[in-house]
Amino acid sequence: MASRSDTYQRILESARDLIYASSYADVGVAAICERANVKKGSFYHFFTSKQELTISVLDTYFVDMKEQILDHAFNSGLKPMERLNKFYTMVIDMQSSIFEQTGHVLGCPFGNLALELATRDEPIRKKVDQVFTRLQTLIKVTLDEAMASGDLEQIDTGATARALIAYFEGAVLLAKAHNDPSILKQLLPAAAQIRILPSNQIN
Repeated sequence: MASRSDTYQRILESARDLIYASSYADVGVAAICERANVKKGSFYHFFTSKQELTISVLDTYFVDMKEQILDHAFNSGLKPMERLNKFYTMVIDMQSSIFEQTGHVLGCPFGNLALELATRDEPIRKKVDQVFTRLQTLIKVTLDEAMASGDLEQIDTGATARALIAYFEGAVLLAKAHNDPSILKQLLPAAAQIRILPSNQIN
């Protein structure tokens, strides 16, 4: 008999994989239960709704990203700007690997759900916003370090961090639309040119 924690984990992982490969709307509770090999009663024992499950899935996505990418890119002993480049490169490699496995550019799981649900599901929108805020903070701190060390001119690091996320999310979306991960490599060099000046330096 499967343990309580094993059943919970199978439901969570099944939802994570199905939603990422398809969409929130296209994945129902029945499909999640079938994939996890559990009955609906077990599903509702752990989660009151698909929405609640998806919020937990978003936490799982972030943990995966932290363990597979962020911890390596931002704690690698590299110079600040090298860390950012490694972060972008690792995301590109991940999208390319997924494309090789599935034949599809699946995109950013956070961006996917923001596009699908931000105007229709406030709790999920808030959870996605929290993820982007955490990522923006991490990039801002890295830019602050680069500026303090003299490797970067005086910029608005908060606004630049947000601009970098916006640029990369847009690049991932374009790669998904074309189903071509090579677009990410083509667009990567321009990311190094993105700078938002402090407001007192803008004419």
